[in-house]
Amino acid sequence: SEKIQMPDEIKAKYEQLSEEGKTPLFFARDAELYGIIAVADTIKEDSPEAIKEMQNMGIHVVMLTGDKERTAKAIGANAGVDEVIAGVLPDGKESVIRKLQRKGKVIMVGDGINDAPAIKHADVGIAMGKSGSDICKEAADIVLLDDGFSTIVNAISFGRNVYQNLQRFIIFQLSVNVSALLFI
Repeated sequence: SEKIQMPDEIKAKYEQLSEEGKTPLFFARDAELYGIIAVADTIKEDSPEAIKEMQNMGIHVVMLTGDKERTAKAIGANAGVDEVIAGVLPDGKESVIRKLQRKGKVIMVGDGINDAPAIKHADVGIAMGKSGSDICKEAADIVLLDDGFSTIVNAISFGRNVYQNLQRFIIFQLSVNVSALLFI
């Protein structure tokens, strides 16, 4: 807008594309606008269903991203997340994780170098292994070999089942030990 004149219809198109979760790119030369295209991240096919499953498990799903707020909110709405925190620089993600931890346990899922500090600080850090950076994988507690969101749901379910089985085992062992003490 500092270099070229932006007609109102182009400004309106920019607003529309942004609200759809797309990033508009303008092409101009010698102060003349030649065109506009939009690029967008696409959500994985299984994301909305997996997010719904997480919510059914009692998990508050937050999308934490460096994307602009309008774009992030559009993507978050399509995915069905509970909350969108946008415009966060890589070093700010760890700070956001600390704030979220004041409310409860936090699982951070990511795949990039910029996610590594937040993954490291989360109660449980999960790296998406197929597309993930090596630094992200090193920082994580769990590395998933499949990048689908349903894999995250499976990992959480598996972890909860292991925890419940351990609790049952400890209670069983304690009752056996107490019973043995009563008979001595």
